[in-house]
Amino acid sequence: MPGMVNLRRLRVEDVMIPTAEISAVPVGIDQEALVQVFRDSGFTRLPVFDGTLDTPLGFVNLKDVALIHGFNGDEAAFDLSALIRPLIYVPPSMPLGVLLQKMQAERIHMALVIDEYGGTDGLVTIEDLLEQVVGEIEDEHDTAEDTPWHQEKPGVYMAEARAPLEEFEAEIGMPLTHHDEIDEEEIDTLGGLVFMLAGHVPARGEVIPHPDGPEFEVVEADPRRIKRLRVRLQGRSGG
Repeated sequence: MPGMVNLRRLRVEDVMIPTAEISAVPVGIDQEALVQVFRDSGFTRLPVFDGTLDTPLGFVNLKDVALIHGFNGDEAAFDLSALIRPLIYVPPSMPLGVLLQKMQAERIHMALVIDEYGGTDGLVTIEDLLEQVVGEIEDEHDTAEDTPWHQEKPGVYMAEARAPLEEFEAEIGMPLTHHDEIDEEEIDTLGGLVFMLAGHVPARGEVIPHPDGPEFEVVEADPRRIKRLRVRLQGRSGG
């Protein structure tokens, strides 16, 4: 399938964040300092290490911290080690398509890249892989001149694959991520949602159904990624 070109051609080392640029925290960090790292970095997931990044323990999710401790909870009761989630460890030479399959199968969407000596070489998230499919995911602070979708008729929208998912959900008045097979915290764009539902890079003309009824038709795609989608909200579009 042409849309798989990037995932087949590129390897982990081509898209990974180098070690020097990784935002990570030591396992002994206190809650206040941890929250500050989340704020400063802008990330919602951070690798956790013991001593140095060459001794990784896993990663911590901001949602876990907020859910269990809040942001102004009892500092004395805070224990980061109890919140650590597992990471995937991969070699730099692994093809992106293989890593994507591994992430989806294990439902772990952050991987540390380990070199031949066992040291940490870099970091890759599922967002890095999705960007190879739907284009660079715009930061929430980026500005766009035009809304990345328009309504063709009642219940039918033409949308850019990079349209922010939360904004599109607000537009149509229904959630699209409330299902076990959809990991909402890992998906930022409409194209990312369609990619996750399909389990592969869909080709032009392919129609991907959503468990709640909407259908996503791939209207425009190049050999590397999805570009535009037609969204039909079943029951609202007159069929």
